[in-house]
Amino acid sequence: MLRYWTAGESHGKTLLALVDGFPAGVTIEPDAIDYDLKRRQGGYGRGGRQRIETDKVDVRTGIWKGVTLGSPIALEVINRDYKLERLDDLPRPRPGHGDLTGAVKYLGSIRGILERASARETAVRVAAGALAKQLLGEFGITVFGYVAELGGEVIEPVEGTLEELRAIRDQSEIYGLNLERDAAIMELIDRTGKEGDTLGGILEVRVEGVPFGLGTHAQWDTKLDGRLAQAVMAVQAIKGVEIGLGFEAARRPGSQVHDPITYDASQKGTPTLGYERPTNNAGGIEAGMTNGQPIIIRAAKKPISTLAKPLASINLDTKEAEEASYERSDVCAVSAASVIIECVVAFEVARALIDKFGGDSLVEMQARYQLFAEMAAER
Repeated sequence: MLRYWTAGESHGKTLLALVDGFPAGVTIEPDAIDYDLKRRQGGYGRGGRQRIETDKVDVRTGIWKGVTLGSPIALEVINRDYKLERLDDLPRPRPGHGDLTGAVKYLGSIRGILERASARETAVRVAAGALAKQLLGEFGITVFGYVAELGGEVIEPVEGTLEELRAIRDQSEIYGLNLERDAAIMELIDRTGKEGDTLGGILEVRVEGVPFGLGTHAQWDTKLDGRLAQAVMAVQAIKGVEIGLGFEAARRPGSQVHDPITYDASQKGTPTLGYERPTNNAGGIEAGMTNGQPIIIRAAKKPISTLAKPLASINLDTKEAEEASYERSDVCAVSAASVIIECVVAFEVARALIDKFGGDSLVEMQARYQLFAEMAAER
């Protein structure tokens, strides 16, 4: 089973991800991981810390001559802004953070909570997901995340191939799929920052080239849509997850929700196996299993909780009303969140791929994948 754990604090010495169950024989390109780490630090509206950190991965274990061994892989991203031992506690909890709940739960300090609850931890989740994308690439599976809405402004994507849309996203200051919308949204972010406020948005991820049968219907905790929802919901500041039509499916009659099935023999050799759908309202997953269509998943990110114009709070010692404490923060990290969601989705899809086709070695997985494709095409 593919899995990972993370360790580290926001202003601690380092961040770590330990990836277990990754197959042997996969050539790893650290530069590709660094590329996603750099994207996570970008996007319009980020704060001063991103000018301090220059995130790069150090693959500490689990590879030999650039190829995975099948043993645990340790990924490290060092914090240049290491100063944890010099930092004081916060006296006033910030609404929207885990400050109050964590300090009460652990009968301790706010600092002890915020350092681990911080979204800085997602740097190594991105590293783990970028690693997983390199395995998915061996099977022709691509994962593509972007911003669909920011501050209430919908970013309607332009038409184009996946390669064309990726190029647009990579040119965009906000990681959207319509460059003509960038200027107005950047102006909105600037205006919001001057007002001491913050913005959220909606991220969308598409997974293309996914074969039939990842995930299972058999148990609640092995359904792929459930695993994806947990992975995405567990990202800091995410408050909602949709797959396919999502909540819109509840507003329509069944005839406008479920995807009709057709058969096209010319597509027999593709991931759909010839079973085509004129729509993809299910978002590529039915009964917890992939159906050969692209996986479509969206996440709602709330505005950042740390405000330059703080909300009302209390002093934890005196219980007197005071403004919330302030820690250096961003105005908008929606663009960065799209990278994080892309990577956690990639990891869960890779996990399901290994569950289906085994994970000892890449060559064995590829043989089983090919055998399944041939058998399923004759079903």
